[in-house]
Amino acid sequence: MRRAERIDDTDRHAWEEPGVYQIAPGVHRVPLPIPEDGLRAVNVYVLEGEDGLTLIDAGWAMPESRALLGDALASLSRTVDDIGDVLVTHVHVDHYSQGVTLRGESGCLLHLGEGERPSLETLHAAEEMEGETQLAQLRLHGAEVVVAALDAAGYGRDRDSAKWEPPDEWIPGGRLFEVGRTRLRALHTPGHTRGHVVFDDPGRGMLFTGDHVLPQITPSIGYESRPGALPLHDFMCSLRAVLDLPDRLMLPAHGPVRSSTHARVAELLAHHEQRLDACAALLGGRPRTAFEIAGGLGWTRRERPFRDLDPVNQMLAVCETAAHLDVLAAGGRCGREESGGVVRYHDHRPQEAR
Repeated sequence: MRRAERIDDTDRHAWEEPGVYQIAPGVHRVPLPIPEDGLRAVNVYVLEGEDGLTLIDAGWAMPESRALLGDALASLSRTVDDIGDVLVTHVHVDHYSQGVTLRGESGCLLHLGEGERPSLETLHAAEEMEGETQLAQLRLHGAEVVVAALDAAGYGRDRDSAKWEPPDEWIPGGRLFEVGRTRLRALHTPGHTRGHVVFDDPGRGMLFTGDHVLPQITPSIGYESRPGALPLHDFMCSLRAVLDLPDRLMLPAHGPVRSSTHARVAELLAHHEQRLDACAALLGGRPRTAFEIAGGLGWTRRERPFRDLDPVNQMLAVCETAAHLDVLAAGGRCGREESGGVVRYHDHRPQEAR
C-alpha cells in the first residue's frame, strides 16, 4: 500500500492507482476515486505532525472514497481520529464534501478560503441547485440546446445542503499553518473559483496547487455558484503570482506530481493567450454568441470538435469561451452587447483593420 512517489511519471494514468505515495518524510499522496468520466481521482495529501494529521483536500463524500482513505491511514498506523485539520483548496464537491463527513466522525476542523463564502452559503441554504448558475450562463450565451441536453440527463438537480456545511474557519490570504516539519502559507489564487487557495511550503520547496495548476489538463474557469466578474482575468493574474514565487515541486489535486510548477504555469498562460487570439479570430461580421464561437474551436488536447463533446463538457466549453470573450471585451479587443437575454460579441474594428 505504501510506495515512493513517482515524480514526473510519463504515464498519464498511473497517478490514479490507489495507494499511499510518500513524497517527502511525513508527506503522502492518497488518490481517491470520484464518479466522473474525465477526472477519475482526486489527490488527498496527508501531512503528519506531532499532534496528528492534516489533510489537504478531502475527496468526494462516498463510501468507496471513505473506505480507501481509511485503508490509507491504516497503512500509516493512523485512523480518522488522528485528523486534526482539513485544509480545502476550493469549494467543489470532490474537494470539500468528504471533509464535512470526516468532521462529523472525528471532530477535526475544516478550513476553506474566505472567498468561497458566497458560493458555499448559497449551496448550504439550498437557494439554488448545484450547477444552476452554469445553466443560467448557458442561456445567457445562446446555448439552449446544451441546457436541454443537460436537463434530459438530470444535471443540476442536487439540493443536498448537508455536504455544504460551513467550515470552522474561512482562510484569509497569507494564513500560516504548521504541521510537523511543514510550514504552510495559504495563497489566494482566484480563477478556477473565487476563493481558491494554494498552500506553499517554502521550507521544502513544495506547492500544493489544488486545481489552480494541473499537470495534464486546463482547469475550468469560474465553475461555482457565485463566480467573479472576470474569472479568466483573475486566473491569469493568479498564475503570474505563482511565477513570482521560487519554483516549487508541484503537488496537484488531479494528476501526477511534477518537479516544476513554473514550467506548467508557463504552458497554461501560453494556452490562454492562444485561446484569446483564437476567439478573436472567429469574430467578425454579425455579432455571435459564445455558443457559436465555441463551436468553431477545438477542444481537449486532441482538438476535438465541439459537437463530439458530451453535454457537461459542452457546458464547460461554452462557459470557458464566454470567459475568454469577456476578457477580450474588457480589454477593448471586441464589443459585447446583451439583447433579449442573450449576450453577443462582435469585432468592432473597421473592416480595413481586421
